[in-house]
Amino acid sequence: MDATYAAPGAKPGRFLHRFANPGRFLRLAARVQPFLTWPALILTAIGLTWGLSPALSPADWQQGDTMRIMYIHVPSAILAEGGYWALAACSFISLVWRHPLADLAAAEISPIGAAVTAVCLATGSLWGEPTWGTWWVWDARLTSVLVLFFLYIGHIMVVRAFDDPQRGYRAAAILALVGAVDLPIIKYSVVWWNTLHQAASITLTGAPTMDSRMLWPLGVSALGISLGFGALLTANLRAAVMERRTRSLLMAQAERTA
Repeated sequence: MDATYAAPGAKPGRFLHRFANPGRFLRLAARVQPFLTWPALILTAIGLTWGLSPALSPADWQQGDTMRIMYIHVPSAILAEGGYWALAACSFISLVWRHPLADLAAAEISPIGAAVTAVCLATGSLWGEPTWGTWWVWDARLTSVLVLFFLYIGHIMVVRAFDDPQRGYRAAAILALVGAVDLPIIKYSVVWWNTLHQAASITLTGAPTMDSRMLWPLGVSALGISLGFGALLTANLRAAVMERRTRSLLMAQAERTA
């Protein structure tokens, strides 16, 4: 039954289709899982303890201890966007090469992405109330991230909206690719429009504007939470592959005994 997972032809996607075999993927994922899970737990614990402790990391001179929310808010914001890039990439691979693992990966990315986007919005509101004096404003950055959250929710719903799973995967893939237009809007919203949201403190073109005593715990937290995203996705994808494989075996057995 493993052969049913590999789409024939499609020479440009031959490398990708090596992992369409569920047995091969499960073996690889089982080896990778511990190297994601344990570092994620350790680094997240270190980063958050480091960043949230007044004895280890200083408070901001202007915002005080309120800024400590960033040790959760910033990694969740990065993953909200990064997760959607991954969702769009899986959707593209699904539509172009009909890769079944890409369909499953996209279906598993969207719930995790929706969760981290919700955390991003919630922690942003917790930061905004003492800083701006309000829980929410229809700011360009906030509004575009809210749209991202609804795109994740829409993807989850569309995947499950059809009796034929393949139709659901195709429709959801198209939605994900169309929704990717929101990503540059999120990225450049603080540049294109007047916005209450501050500009990025860390860029590729300049030195960080953040104290190194804040930057290091933020980096550790971001790395740990990112690995946690990967660990959770890998675990969910392993479960989804095993579920589909089991279903295929049961259907084949039922056909033989019919």
